[in-house]
Amino acid sequence: MTSSIPTREVLIFGGAGFVGSNLAHHLLSTTDENIHIFDNLSRRKVEHNVQWLQKLAKGTGRLKVTVADVRDANAVTKAVYAASEIYHFAAQVAVTTSLEDPRADFEVNAGGTLNILEAARKSGNRPFILFTSSNKVYGHLGEQTGSSGVSEVQPLDFCSPYGCSKGAADQYVQDYARTFGIPTVVFRMSCIAGPRQFGNEDQGWVAHFAYSALQRKPLYIYGDGHQIRDVLAVQDLVRAFTSAHENRANTAGQVYNVGGGKSNTISLLELIEMLERDLRVRLKYLFCPARAGDQPIYVTDFTKFAQHTGWMPERNVLKTVRDICAWYKQNASLFAAAPFVLPGATQPDLLWEIAS
Repeated sequence: MTSSIPTREVLIFGGAGFVGSNLAHHLLSTTDENIHIFDNLSRRKVEHNVQWLQKLAKGTGRLKVTVADVRDANAVTKAVYAASEIYHFAAQVAVTTSLEDPRADFEVNAGGTLNILEAARKSGNRPFILFTSSNKVYGHLGEQTGSSGVSEVQPLDFCSPYGCSKGAADQYVQDYARTFGIPTVVFRMSCIAGPRQFGNEDQGWVAHFAYSALQRKPLYIYGDGHQIRDVLAVQDLVRAFTSAHENRANTAGQVYNVGGGKSNTISLLELIEMLERDLRVRLKYLFCPARAGDQPIYVTDFTKFAQHTGWMPERNVLKTVRDICAWYKQNASLFAAAPFVLPGATQPDLLWEIAS
């Protein structure tokens, strides 16, 4: 007897990246859903994430990969047409890059998001859409974030071009729920960390610190090193995604602050001390001037999301750091210089297309 429940068609924009590949792996491993990854492969080393997913899906016909850019409205429309569920992670992710090229930052983050929303509206399918925004939409914040952290009632303050572009996208996603009845959810996220993160000092700082310790490389500390963040393990974030979808009767049209919360806060210098203790190494670091747009303290108050879904973080910072280090040790060859090879090019049994 065949099931009467239709197969979910899950589309992940930015699906080759750190967060997207972890979500795709979870869905391929624990569900029967068809997964469509849409990514321009511009992020350093993400082709390895695609190869990892292709091995998992080999012979199932459940994984499709489209190499294209969210700025290409035609490619986006084609990808969205059959989707019943969309996760939008494709983005320009660094404040520093937005300062160097504000137009490109806007075109990717704001323009790309509008392309996805318009494609979803015109499809007539009303797909569930989850968009990952940023805590940078709250601006500088200063030293005070409240005893419980930053909640969704915190006034928006779009500091930096990156904050403006993500904030504009954030507002558009919310409005498409209000105006067009599309079930959208916005996650304003803090620091996400975990395996498969090719971290650098602009984005993915926890992994960057861990890899620097493992490689015995010096670090640059921008500011005094006392900046505080709450860290959320990517495994817990993936659980938050599934919780948002499973509870979409409550979450549709909502915006949530999602992060590790008060119990998972750490400063830059405290992370260095943790790595030195756990890895038994001595890290060298140099202090540099603070960078524009850096928040002195950011701690997430995720009370609203917990109330709507029952979700809570499960992994602490030490466990997350150990997960990163273990993955690095198992995949050290990925960090060696190697020529780029387009994944899937010699694997005809896998669905692969390059949008033109």
